[in-house]
This record gives sequence, C-alpha cells and structure tokens, in this order.
Amino acid sequence: MKKQVHKADQAKIRQRKHIAFRMNFLFFSIFVLFSMLIFRLGYLQIVKGEEYSLELERTEEKSVNTGLPRGRLFDRLGTVMVDNEPKNAITYTKTTSTTAREMHDIAKILAGLIEQDTKRVTKGDKRDFWILNNPKKADAKVSKEEEKAIAEDGTPSRTEVQRTVNRLTRERVTDEEINSFTEDELEVLAIYREMMSGYADSPQIVKSGNVTEEEFAMVSERLGEPELQGVNTTTDWERVKKSSNAILGTTTSPIEGIPNSRKDYFLARDYARNDRVGKSYFEQYYEELLKGQKTIMKNIKDRSGRIVETKTIKEGEPGKDLVLTIDSELQLAIEDMVSTKLLELKAGPNAQELDRAFFVMMNPNNGEILSLVGKQVVKNKDTGKLEILDYTYGTFTSAYEAGSTVKMATLLTGYQEGAAQVGEVKIDEPLKIGGIYKRSLFNRFGRVRVSDIEAIGKSSNVYMFRIAIAMGKGNYRFGEAMRIDKTAFDRFRQSFSSFGLGTKTGIDLPGEIAGYPGRDTLTGLLLDFSIGQYDTYTPLQLAQYVSTIANGGYRIAPKVLKEIREPSEDGEIFGPLIQETGVTILNRIANTDAEIEQVKRGMQYVYGPSGTARNMFVDKDYDGAGKTGTAETFSGGHATISLGHVGFAPFENPEIAYAWVIPHVSIDPSKPQSGAQNDIAKQAVDKYFELKAKRAKENEATVTQLIKQAANEEVEKVEK
Repeated sequence: MKKQVHKADQAKIRQRKHIAFRMNFLFFSIFVLFSMLIFRLGYLQIVKGEEYSLELERTEEKSVNTGLPRGRLFDRLGTVMVDNEPKNAITYTKTTSTTAREMHDIAKILAGLIEQDTKRVTKGDKRDFWILNNPKKADAKVSKEEEKAIAEDGTPSRTEVQRTVNRLTRERVTDEEINSFTEDELEVLAIYREMMSGYADSPQIVKSGNVTEEEFAMVSERLGEPELQGVNTTTDWERVKKSSNAILGTTTSPIEGIPNSRKDYFLARDYARNDRVGKSYFEQYYEELLKGQKTIMKNIKDRSGRIVETKTIKEGEPGKDLVLTIDSELQLAIEDMVSTKLLELKAGPNAQELDRAFFVMMNPNNGEILSLVGKQVVKNKDTGKLEILDYTYGTFTSAYEAGSTVKMATLLTGYQEGAAQVGEVKIDEPLKIGGIYKRSLFNRFGRVRVSDIEAIGKSSNVYMFRIAIAMGKGNYRFGEAMRIDKTAFDRFRQSFSSFGLGTKTGIDLPGEIAGYPGRDTLTGLLLDFSIGQYDTYTPLQLAQYVSTIANGGYRIAPKVLKEIREPSEDGEIFGPLIQETGVTILNRIANTDAEIEQVKRGMQYVYGPSGTARNMFVDKDYDGAGKTGTAETFSGGHATISLGHVGFAPFENPEIAYAWVIPHVSIDPSKPQSGAQNDIAKQAVDKYFELKAKRAKENEATVTQLIKQAANEEVEKVEK
C-alpha cells in the first residue's frame, strides 16, 4: 500500500515539475517576445524615427504652384526682352477625397459668378458630363444580364468588368443626348472640365487673363464658404515677349502643362502635370533657373482624411532673372539690314531658290553672342506679298557649304601637315585632272606665282588644291587621273573640327547640329573640300571658326547667358548678382603663333586695295580682316550660288568676329550677286562701332544696374 502511495506521489511530483517547466518556458517566451518588441520599438523610434518622420512630412508636405512669376530675360544692357504681365485668375484645388459630384456642384455655383468660354469643350467631355448628370439612364445603358455575361466571359476581375461596362456606357450615349445641353449647362461643363483636369492638392487655373474685376470681386467675396471649398482668387502671370527673336523660346500654357515627350523627366523633379515649362530654346535650356521655387504647404487632416488646415512651411521664390549677352539695339539694327537685303535680293533676277540669310556677331575673346540673326522670306498665301519671318535658330540648326571662307582652315591645316610653309609661294594655274579643269576665279587661264598671304587675299583655289593634293599624297600630272590617300579626308576634318567647323560649337541652346560631311572619297571631292564646297557648316560654326583665328587659336564655346541675378525687388534695379557665366575654352588649334599671324595677314589683305572685299573699312577709325566666299551649290533641282563672309575687327586686339551667310542667292553662276555678302558685313561692323562710340559719350557701362523697358519693337511680319 505504501508502495502504491509512493508511486502516486512521484507521479504528482513529475506532473508539477512538468507544469512548472511549461510555465517557465511560457514566461521565458513572453519575456523574449516582449524584449524583441521593446527592442523593435526602440529601433523604430531611435534609429528610424527621423527617417520615418521625414517620410511622413514628404507625404503631408506638397510643393504648390502659387502663381509665382517666372524669371525675366534682359539683354546685356538691361533692356527687358521677356517680361511677366500680372493678371487675375480663379483657381480650384481638389483633394484626394473630393468627388465628381462635389466638383459639379461647385462648378454650378461658379457658373453664376463668372462667364466661361465653352469652345474647349469636347464631345468626350459632353458624354462624360451627361453620364454624371443622368446616372440612372447611364446605368440602364448596360443591363444586369449583359454585365453578368461580361463577368462570366473569361472570369475577369471586378475592376476589368467595371472598365468594360464604363466603356460600353460611354459608347452608347447617343448624339442626341450629347447635344441636349443648354448654354448654361455647357458653361457649367466648361468650368467643371477645367476643375477635373487638375491634380490632388495642386491649384488648377479655372479662368485666367480675361477675368473681369467684377468676376474677381464676386468670387473673392465668397471665398471660405463650404459651398466653394477649394476655390481661390490669385494673381497669375502671362509671359510677354518684348523681342521677336525666336531663340528666346516659348513656354507651355497651364492647359498644355508639361510636354508628354518629357513627362517622366519633369515628374521626377516634382513638377505637376499642369505646370508651365520652357518648351523651346532659351526658355527650355534654362528652365531650372527660370522656373522659381514652389511654395511648400503642409495639409493637416482629420481622421476622415479631409483637410482641415493648410500651413505654409516654406514660401515660394520667383525664378532667377537672366541677363543675355545679346545687344538688343545692335540686334534690331542688324535684323533690319538682313531683312532689307533679303527682300532686295529676292526681288532681283535668278532668286527663285533664295529664301533665307544669316548673320552672327560674337566677342572672339569670351564667346559672348552679341547678335544672332536669321531671316526667312516667304510669300503670304492670302495677300501674295513677300513677308520676313524670324529664323534665328537656323544659325545653329541648319548647315551650308561655306565656299572660300574656309580657306584659312585649309592653309592652317596645310601648315600642320607639312603641305605648306609660312611664306611659301605656289603656282596658281588651271589644273586638269582626268578630263576636268579646276581653277581659281581670279586666274582663269594664266600661270601666276601666289604666296600664302595672297592665296587668302585673292582667294586662290589652286593654292588650296595643291595643299589637298600634298595631304592626299597625290602625284599630279596634267590631264591624267590621280589617286589619293583617302585618309586625307579624315585628317582634314579632324583639323577643321579644332577650329569649330563640322562639330557642335557648345552654345547654350538646344537643337544644335554639327553639319553634314560628304560620304564619297573621290579625288576631286578632296579638292572641293579644301575650298569649302563639300561638307556643310552652320553660320554659328563659321563665327566660332573665325573667332578662333582672331583670338590667337583658342576655340571658345559661344554663349547666350551672361549673368544670373536674383529677382528685382522694385522692378527698376537689378537684383544681386549670383553668377557670371565663365569662358569655356574647348581646345587650342595645333598651329604656332607665327602661322596664325600669317593667316591673319592674309585676311587683312582681303580688306586691302587688291583683296576680294577691297577697301572694306576705308576712311574708318578702325580696321579689320576677313574672307569672302562663293560656293557652287544645289537647291530645288537648280545649280545655285551661295555667298558667305567671315571677319573680325579691329585687326589688333579684336573685339568682334562675324559671319554672314546667304544660301542659294542665285541660280545663274555668271551672276552671283557677289557684293551682297560684303554690304551687310560692313554695315553691321559700322553699327557696332557707332553704338560703342555713342555709349562711350553717354558713359554707359556694358551691363547697367538699371532695368530698361524695351523699345516699341515691331514684332509683326515685315511686308513688301
């Protein structure tokens, strides 16, 4: 009996131990779990707390466009080129919880306060609006049986079923139903569609520009009412160009918003889809500086997610004011000259293919563009009259054969390659390669000794041909075919690119092209290349090329931006200077100073009594050096003549370099209008020094601190 009791006690002891173990294990597990929980909470609060707080702020804080003006554009002397004009605007900001019905009700109230144009309302807008206003009739467009059949067909998800039903509903709205709206209902729709096009927590312009004072006041009086929640009155800004120069570019409207082609780029940089952005040239290139900084707002929400308060975390800032290198007065004068000359040439004989002309003037020492002019002549279809259009961007987006203006590059390349020596004399005479004659215009039949200086001054084609033959390792015999080393094309082009020919200049504007190299490598084409009648170059490249020679061999990137400044506080005095654009030296040509000086003397000869642009600046207080060019080209199935002129002034310590190009000026090679390229070059240089003298008398600084209003420039088309 005792033995049985002893066994029972042992069983109870074992049971108590087992229970104690389980309890201890349970308590230990709870301890471990609580320890892990405490550790995790500590990690989240101490280690990750700041990061999560910032993430929460990023969720609650939003960049809001509050109508801050874009940066203004000025010329180098402080004249306004692009301004902002303030105008009344009415905006609407929806939230993530705003319903279509709520927006419809607000639009209906606004329609009683303002007048809204209905021209932008589309058929699709009317269809959606009909569905919103007739929910029962819209639901009946797709029966329950049909909806059930759609759901059973391939077992799509509920979202896919609803998408199909919505599509069928829209398709089945009849034309009669679409056109059933009254004028008042269409006005409500016109307002509603603008409200709908906005994005959550981002103000969307409902009406701007033509908001009357009465409309502005009536809406302002009712701000804050629950029935008009999200509506606001504000000041919007309209971009106003004071210059017709196309390189200033354009911006999108709030209706356009960010371009679809660059949507990902802008959205990644915190733009809203309806933000205005630069869409071409200067406005596009310097978007980051011009756009300004948006106001940062923080939305305080209640438990239901509705915004109960909005706090300003950081005030927005207007865009930076940008000072361009352009001299507006000089620019307008040269535009006038080019337009007048273009109309004059177009009215003459053999000008069927003539439709454009270009002029570029820049500072060869720092790359600043002083004048960038491109003009096109077209016939107005309605009036039949000739009109002049701005084509400034063509100075770096279109390319032409430059003719003899490239001969300095050929001679300097010859020096580099050992195909010519400083002071070397070569015989200029007609060359016959196979059955083809190639000769100089100034020496059609004779045999003349020509130095390197005279080769530039008199424009000897044969001197350049002999350099090309030497570079191609050709063995010239009169009347016989000649083989060349085809790598001469590549060596020529590599050298030319160091001057800026056949390569992008590096200008601070989008869309620049490098020109177009010829593809064939025939012997005659190498000779043509050496006189500028094969590859094509932009007018801006020609200006950079002559600048490289003028400044002693440094290829400098041309620039249009001179200074970045804080916005003006009073509109009369410039804001503080933030940054002045530096000089970008791209490379130094592989020629000695002596070789460059020799070529410059050849260019000086061009303007001398025996040169191709003789007596260019006779009786002037300044001198210069240059090179004329005539190229045999093709356009519209015609053999044409294109003209060019490059130069710099003064000869010592050059201040300006310039290039003047007139493509396809004549279809008659015997009448090339050869004086035309010299006229404008002379007039433009005269104008530069005239303005310089005038400003010196007025004691006017290059960049003044005072803002000037633009003159009343005629931006309409010039007509004849």
